[in-house]
Amino acid sequence: MLVRLLYASRAIDTSPEAIENILAHSRQYNPSCGVTGILCYGGGIFLQAIEGGRNAVSDLYGHIQRDVRHKDVVLLHYEEITERRFGGWTMGQVNLSRINTSILLKYSEKPELDPYSVSGRVSLALLEELMATASIIGRS
Repeated sequence: MLVRLLYASRAIDTSPEAIENILAHSRQYNPSCGVTGILCYGGGIFLQAIEGGRNAVSDLYGHIQRDVRHKDVVLLHYEEITERRFGGWTMGQVNLSRINTSILLKYSEKPELDPYSVSGRVSLALLEELMATASIIGRS
């Protein structure tokens, strides 16, 4: 049973080193659990989609909720899926400071990442567009 979970959180430490540490940990841990996904960050906010088996995704989300590097962790969307959308990445990365603001404006009131103010489906559509426009880096 494959599932997709989308959540938002606020970073405690927004330094480039802290972001890279989170990505490195994901890339090391996720393959052994069969988890793939994408992580967006901007303005101190993370938007992350994770895909994989139901138990693995549930366990990972529970870990994220307890992770001291995150606060204000909010579940935005959860669904059973027939196939992965982000299967090519152990954890792809999008740095929104390098994205054309028109993409952000297409999905929100302001040209900034704020998944707390839009629906989970809107946030998922943003991730899909970022993937379609080759805005994802860090392919592993």
